[in-house]
Amino acid sequence: MSPPDLSIENELWTRGKIPAGVDEVGRGPLAGPVVAACVILPKDCVINGLNDSKKLSEGRRKKILIDIRRYAVCLAVGIVEPEDIDRINILRAALLAMEKSVNNLSDKPNYLLIDGNQKTSLLMPQETVIKGDSKCGSIAAASVLAKVMRDYIMEKYHVMYPAYNFKKHKGYPTKEHLEAIAEYGPCPIHRRSFRGVL
Repeated sequence: MSPPDLSIENELWTRGKIPAGVDEVGRGPLAGPVVAACVILPKDCVINGLNDSKKLSEGRRKKILIDIRRYAVCLAVGIVEPEDIDRINILRAALLAMEKSVNNLSDKPNYLLIDGNQKTSLLMPQETVIKGDSKCGSIAAASVLAKVMRDYIMEKYHVMYPAYNFKKHKGYPTKEHLEAIAEYGPCPIHRRSFRGVL
């Protein structure tokens, strides 16, 4: 499959729209926040190596994020913490993180391209794109920003709670992580509504 491009965004710019790509990471982990990002890339922008964050190594993501920051019209993140995930459920938390990321932008878009099949409650035109992080450049950029930010947060939590080795698995339910929960019990950033935590 060819890498994501800006064909959808360029067509929207031509129609006078200001499109923003939105994506989130962190639905599956047992610990830590869900993080979303929103990125507006200019028309015809080219970022070498840009792709779905899951297809990039940690080092490549960090390098590509430098170019995303350089070329983006604007970008922002939205974060929903574990206690709120437990309170409202992970789907609603992911959508809330997306909404926060859009609201945190300094320049406001008027059209959203959202990865997946769920629209936000924001009152602006929006379009869902299945596997959007593999198709739309701005969604791919958002996926990279969200992933790098969430990894950074989990590395900080590793310092606070080293017994769980968050820097390695970032809160996902690996064998090592599940064994640490079994031995030490959940810590304050664990999602207590998730199976495997309690």
